[in-house]
Amino acid sequence: MTTPAPRPPVNPLLRLGIDVAPLAIFFAVNFLAPGLALERLLAATVAFMIAMAVALVVSRWKTGHISPMLWITAALVLIFGSLTLYFQDGTFIKMKPTFVYGTFATILCVGLVTGRPLLQQLLDTAYPGVDAIGWRKLTRNWAIFFVAMALLNEFVWRTTAPNPTDDTTFWAGFKLWGAIPLTLLFAFANIPMLMKHGLNVGEEPPIPPEG
Repeated sequence: MTTPAPRPPVNPLLRLGIDVAPLAIFFAVNFLAPGLALERLLAATVAFMIAMAVALVVSRWKTGHISPMLWITAALVLIFGSLTLYFQDGTFIKMKPTFVYGTFATILCVGLVTGRPLLQQLLDTAYPGVDAIGWRKLTRNWAIFFVAMALLNEFVWRTTAPNPTDDTTFWAGFKLWGAIPLTLLFAFANIPMLMKHGLNVGEEPPIPPEG
């Protein structure tokens, strides 16, 4: 398996800010904006779309590139955000994370079937020293995780805000305070396995942008 040349290291706080800030802005606007629940959700969706565009610009400016995962996430935010605004229906933005996770899982499953290092390309990073078996196990683990997160997102919004005009404060809070910590924990939980397959100690796990 060919390993792509590693990019220059990026400040972890900058990387985390690029990935998490748009979602934090969505949560803040949805929680603090005045008006009915749907009005707050629409305002938060606009803020989310703008924040994702800014994240793309900052990523390009500060790191010199935009990761494939960030491109995919931003594209789906634009598509589902536009549908939400056009139809004045909060269902679309609530389903967006499901499609983000589903897209990632599909890409990784294709990589597993074809034997291509799609996880390395998707994460836009490399783990120096990790052998082919380690990468395959990591790809499998992330694919399973993304499927589980897609199902979890569907469960949360369908049980807490199933109607288009329902208050989405809990769901938005789950995305920020639940999904992100789960993703971080999962990324770090894979480190012991990767170390058994040659990972150099001190390498930081890449964290996918939160859907």
